[in-house]
Amino acid sequence: MSDNKKITVMTLAFMAFSTVWGFGNVLNGFIYFNGIQVILSWVMMFVLYFIPYSLMVGELGSAFKNSGGGVNSWVYDTIGPKVAYYAGWTYWACHITYIASKGSGSLKALSWAVFRNAETYDTFPTIGVQMATLGIFLIGCFIASKGMNPLKKLLSLAGTSMFVMSILYIIMMLAAPAINPGADYVTIDFSLKNLIPNFNIGYFSSLSILVFAVGGCEKISPYVNKVENPSKGFPKGIIAMTAMVLVCAMLGTIAMGRMFDPVVINASEESFNSYAANGSYWAFQKLGEYYHIGDTFLIIYALCNLIGQFSILILSIDAPLRMLLDNEKTAQYIPSGLRKKNKYGAYSNGIKLILVLAGAIIVVQTFLPGAAAVLQQLTRLNSVCMPLRYIWVFVAYIALRKAYDRIPAEYRFVKNQKIAYFFGGWCFFVTLICCIMGMYNKDPFTFAMNVITPVVLTALGIIMPKLAERERAKESGK
Repeated sequence: MSDNKKITVMTLAFMAFSTVWGFGNVLNGFIYFNGIQVILSWVMMFVLYFIPYSLMVGELGSAFKNSGGGVNSWVYDTIGPKVAYYAGWTYWACHITYIASKGSGSLKALSWAVFRNAETYDTFPTIGVQMATLGIFLIGCFIASKGMNPLKKLLSLAGTSMFVMSILYIIMMLAAPAINPGADYVTIDFSLKNLIPNFNIGYFSSLSILVFAVGGCEKISPYVNKVENPSKGFPKGIIAMTAMVLVCAMLGTIAMGRMFDPVVINASEESFNSYAANGSYWAFQKLGEYYHIGDTFLIIYALCNLIGQFSILILSIDAPLRMLLDNEKTAQYIPSGLRKKNKYGAYSNGIKLILVLAGAIIVVQTFLPGAAAVLQQLTRLNSVCMPLRYIWVFVAYIALRKAYDRIPAEYRFVKNQKIAYFFGGWCFFVTLICCIMGMYNKDPFTFAMNVITPVVLTALGIIMPKLAERERAKESGK
C-alpha cells in the first residue's frame, strides 16, 4: 500500500470509536452504576483495562496481518487447531444469548415507534411478548437459512445513524439548558461524596457490563499495518480513540444526569427495570421536548433501532456460525452433521441448533414478571456471556509473546516480556472475574440463568469434539 493510501492516526481513531462505542453504553453505565457515580468507574476501566487491551490487539493484528480469521487465526497460529476450535466455539456460543435479546429489542423499538410510550409494551403479558419474540426469531432463522443477507445495507445505514444520533444527543442535551432554560432539568451534585461509587456486591456484580461495553476492538486489528508508521501511529490512534470514548462517556453521563434522577431510577425494582428497558427512548423523547419538536427524535431513534436490531439478529445467526464451521483447520472437532449445508449454502443444522438454544432462552423467560424485566435480564445475561470471547484475545497475546522470536510483529505493545505477560494475564483475569461476579443476582431466577447458560454452552463445546471423534471411529470401523 502506497504512503498516500495509508490510514491516518485520526482516521483510525474514528474507525475504532465507531466500532467500540454506542449510545447504549452510556445508558447502561448511568443506570447500573447510580448515575454520575459511573464516571470514576469509566476512568478506571479505560486506564486499567481498555487501553492495554486495545494495544495488545494492535500487536496481534500486526503479527498476523495476513490472517483473515481474527481471534481464531491468532489462536491457531500460536497454540494449535484444538484450542482454536474452542476459541471459535466460544465466539459462536456467546452470540446465543445475544441472538435471544435481538427479538425483544426489535419489539420494544417497534412499540415505541408506534405507540411512543413505555406503558403499552410493558403492559403486554410476558408470555405474549415472548411468543412474538420467538416469532421474530423464527423469521430471522428462516432468512438466514436462505443463505442471503438482504438487510446488510440497512444494518450499515442504521448503525451509522445510531452513531450520529448518539453524538448529537450529547451535544444537544448539553446545549439544551442554555437554549431552553425554562425546561425541567435535574440538578447534579458534583460533590466528592456523590462521585465515589458504593463498592458493594451490586457494584462488583455489574462490572461485566462495563467490560462488555468497551470490548470488541479486535475488529480493527486488520488495519494495524495500514496505518502511517504503525509502531507509533497505531498506539497514537488507540489513545486518541480512548480519549474520545472517555470524553463521550463523561459528557454522555453528565447529559443524562441533567435528564434522569438516579433516586427515581432506583426507587423500586419495577422502576429500575423500566428505565433499563426504556431509558434510551425516554432520552430522545425528552430531547425532542426540550427543542419543541415533539417526538421527532424519538421516532427516528426507534426506527433506526428497529432496523438495526432485526438486521443484527440475522447477521448474528449467520456470521458467527460461518466463522465456526467454515474453518477447515478446526473441522475435525465438529461432527459432520453440524457442518451440513443446504442448497443455499447455509449451515442448516447449525441454524437448527441455534434455534433450539436461543429459542429455549426466549421460552424460559416467559416466567418473568413483565416485558421490562426480560430486557433487563437479557442485558445482564449478555454482560456475563459476551465478554467471555475476549478471553481468547489475551490467551493469543500471551502465546504470541512466548513466540516472540518466531513470530515477528512490526508493532509491539511493550518490548519487555515480563510487562507483556503481566498485562496479558491481568486483562485475562479481569475479564474472567468480572464475568463470574456478573453471574450473581439477588433474583434467584436471573442468577440461575446467568450460571446455567454459560455452563450449558461450554459443556456443548466440550462434547462436540468427542462426538466428532466417535463419528470418525465408526467410519473407520466400517
